Amino acid sequence: MRTGQRRRLSTEEATRWADSFDVLLSHKYGVAAFRAFLKTEFSEENLEFWLACEEFKKTRSTAKLVSKAHRIFEEFVDVQAPREVNIDFQTREATRKNMQEPSLTCFDQAQGKVHSLMEKDSYPRFLRSKMYLDLLSQSQRRLS
Repeated sequence: MRTGQRRRLSTEEATRWADSFDVLLSHKYGVAAFRAFLKTEFSEENLEFWLACEEFKKTRSTAKLVSKAHRIFEEFVDVQAPREVNIDFQTREATRKNMQEPSLTCFDQAQGKVHSLMEKDSYPRFLRSKMYLDLLSQSQRRLS
């Protein structure tokens, strides 16, 4: 998109992010705003992992599937991974087992845990955050 064509975020869109966590995740600007918020809490790895899993599920090549799976596992799931996500031991071990024969569903359990963690924990804080409230008021001011 060229700068002249950049679409403004509407108040209606920003307000809908509060409807549900999945509405927020389905919106490009919502993901960007949530990522910026998570960075202030030093927990953006959860969102990055969730997005990596979504992208991974679109993999059509078997050859790429295995290498992508290992890259995601090493970056986010393995103990002491550079961007280790907050999941319980059982989920981590189940995912490790899935790595023996990676498939499109090998991260489903871990991705589900990270999704609920963000939904129950970070998402409500995001909706109360100054960052989100400022964003809402800016989009409303543009309308008046």
